Amino acid sequence: MLIVGAGGLGTPLAQYLAAAGVGTIGIIDNDEVEESNLQRQVIHGTRDIGRPKVASAKDSIKQINPLVKVETYNMRLTAENAENIISEYDVVADASDNYPTRYLVNDTCALLGKPDVFGAMYQFEGQVSVYYAEHGPCFRCMYPAPPPAGLVPSCAMGGVVGVLPGVIGTLQANEVIKLIVGGGKNLIGRVVAFDAWNLKWRELKIHKNDNCPICGKNRTITEIEDFDYEDFCGLTQQKEEESEVEGIEPKELKRRIDEGDKITIIDVREPHERAIAKFPEAKVIPIGQLERRQKELDDTVDTVFVCKEGKRSILAVNTLREAGYTGPLYNLKGGTNAWAREVDKDFPVY
Repeated sequence: MLIVGAGGLGTPLAQYLAAAGVGTIGIIDNDEVEESNLQRQVIHGTRDIGRPKVASAKDSIKQINPLVKVETYNMRLTAENAENIISEYDVVADASDNYPTRYLVNDTCALLGKPDVFGAMYQFEGQVSVYYAEHGPCFRCMYPAPPPAGLVPSCAMGGVVGVLPGVIGTLQANEVIKLIVGGGKNLIGRVVAFDAWNLKWRELKIHKNDNCPICGKNRTITEIEDFDYEDFCGLTQQKEEESEVEGIEPKELKRRIDEGDKITIIDVREPHERAIAKFPEAKVIPIGQLERRQKELDDTVDTVFVCKEGKRSILAVNTLREAGYTGPLYNLKGGTNAWAREVDKDFPVY
């Protein structure tokens, strides 16, 4: 079986499938281990920081079960390589954290007749399903279109409680095992959602969409290579918008604060992020409230938006521009993580 992603969800998937004796496990991921990963990606350790995640994961799997054959792909899954890689496996588990990859995995599995064991999470909530176009609905039946680019942060950007990937990834491993050995009631046509904070479970039934472009009666997607997943998910437009948004370097912002410049700083991070560390001199306005609260800003003063990595702040700038705000707007380049690296070493990197 193939695991797409060696992060939070890929961790319990790889560990429990190795312990169960799955003969061959493929892992594809192009990231390296970072210290901030260790809170939830327990397949990696401090000694693995800087190593490719697939190499670290392979070592851990071999420690659990040396008889497992581990195939590693230190690369991104793309429209060019997806069919060649996925065709080698019977079951695919999607442990990715972005919409282009999710649609790519779904489409490739649908065209090749493979089951897609899907998992996703954000902050305190997660969901699991099995998208198997030959026997039920696929991911596109559930989500015909992605959310606007930048609206839903990844786990790295928006945060996730550390134990949640263990719960969701273990459920995915359970579904993989049932598909391999046969039997049991699987999650084809069902989505199980878990709220870790309130400890609640919900189940949603989903149905095949006859108009689905990949598994419906009149398919319009027949070749993976011909489909532009980044454009479909709005990333092409997002990159263009990012290049148009003026940014300010952390050291320059610090200089202006120290010199007493009249400047407005708006923190658009989530409440749990601000609980980790408050940004100096910042006023809190969630992105969803910016349009109706724009009168709180002085359009004669520079306004700087702050988030974790400098991406949601770009969305904030564009949101205000579209709402007709005419004052000078900037995003803090690199977000609070860059601020921690370049200005305040005591500011937490999370």
